[in-house]
Amino acid sequence: MAFDSLSAFLAMGGYAPYVWSAYGATAALLLGVGWHARAERRRVLRDLKRRIRRERYQAGAANNTTEEGPRR
Repeated sequence: MAFDSLSAFLAMGGYAPYVWSAYGATAALLLGVGWHARAERRRVLRDLKRRIRRERYQAGAANNTTEEGPRR
C-alpha cells in the first residue's frame, strides 16, 4: 500500500488541498452535467409532446373544414 495510515492518505503527501479540491471540483462538475442532461431531456420531451398535440389539433381542424362550392 502506498500510504502507512488513513491520516497519511488524507494528507496526500502534503498535497491534500490541491488533490481534494480537484476531486471535489470533478464531482461537482459531474453532478452538474448529470443534472443538466436530465433537465434538458425533460424539456425536449415536454416540447415534443406540445408539438405532437399542436399538430394533431391542426390536422383535426383542417379535416373539419368544409369547402363551399361556387355561389349561384
